[in-house]
Amino acid sequence: MRLRKQNLVAPLLILIGIFLLLNSGKDIGTGSIFAYFWPTFFLIPLGVLFHWMYFSLIGRGIGLLVPGGILLTAGLTCQIAIVTDSWITMWPGFILAVAVGLFELYWFGNKNKYLLIPINILAVLSFIFFIAFSIGSMLHQFSIIQPILALLLIVAGAYTLFRPKKHSY
Repeated sequence: MRLRKQNLVAPLLILIGIFLLLNSGKDIGTGSIFAYFWPTFFLIPLGVLFHWMYFSLIGRGIGLLVPGGILLTAGLTCQIAIVTDSWITMWPGFILAVAVGLFELYWFGNKNKYLLIPINILAVLSFIFFIAFSIGSMLHQFSIIQPILALLLIVAGAYTLFRPKKHSY
């Protein structure tokens, strides 16, 4: 596959266009664009570069996949967290980044089964934290409904406690 200049510039133009659409009416300058897209400018291209180096050197440099996977996953995590302002729910992506890097080493390497132990531990830990912090964030969003939910639970509990009992003969 031949890499053309427009293949590199097109995603950048799309991201900047989306940024301008979402931030209409706000002060926009090079500093704010850099603040929003630094993972796209630095981390993600480095991760892609490590992958490209591995796949272009076919079979050599298996160690390039670990930092490539980590940088690519961490870059995507940072970019999603910055654009959506959700650092509190996205931070487990950094744990997942290490699991992805090690998994690439396992998948494209000599399939050392002992690598699956830290890969699975890190992946499960990351998903547990994703789920826990996502639920916490969603519950925080519903803090207005909390008093209503509390009243409903109290009424349901009181009803089950004081309802007339059915006698079975």
